[in-house]
Amino acid sequence: MKYNDLEVNRNTRPARKGRGISAGQGKTAGRGTKGQKSRSGHRKMPAGFMGGQRALMQAVPKLKGFKSFHPKAEVVYTDRLNDLSGNVDNYKLAEAQLISSPFVKVKVITRGELTKKINLETQFASKSAVAAIEKAGGSFKKVEILKRPEKKAE
Repeated sequence: MKYNDLEVNRNTRPARKGRGISAGQGKTAGRGTKGQKSRSGHRKMPAGFMGGQRALMQAVPKLKGFKSFHPKAEVVYTDRLNDLSGNVDNYKLAEAQLISSPFVKVKVITRGELTKKINLETQFASKSAVAAIEKAGGSFKKVEILKRPEKKAE
């Protein structure tokens, strides 16, 4: 039998800190000297607390404003609708390049004069725009936003 093959089951208790100088962890009990971290209850400080001086997250300037992730509606004016006829929806507005895509919110606003009769189907329209459309003999119908077709997984 060799010395390094011996299996010893240690039957020792954890060290009692701060019980005299000869104990190895006496006097300051391994906490160093003085300061907030040497006292009892120092773990109850909030995250980012820097010993009473101004914390880093308070010192760094905050971002200005608020960024909304709510997409804004694209605006179409009534005088631009004179080029279209019949039933006008998001697809026709996108074909005429009045909006960027047929899958965006659209709001029709009054500007100029509408002379053609159209049946408008969009998400929003101002009261004066609806009045102008009805005055020209057309109609307005509020519809939901078109969903993008899902891509097929290959």
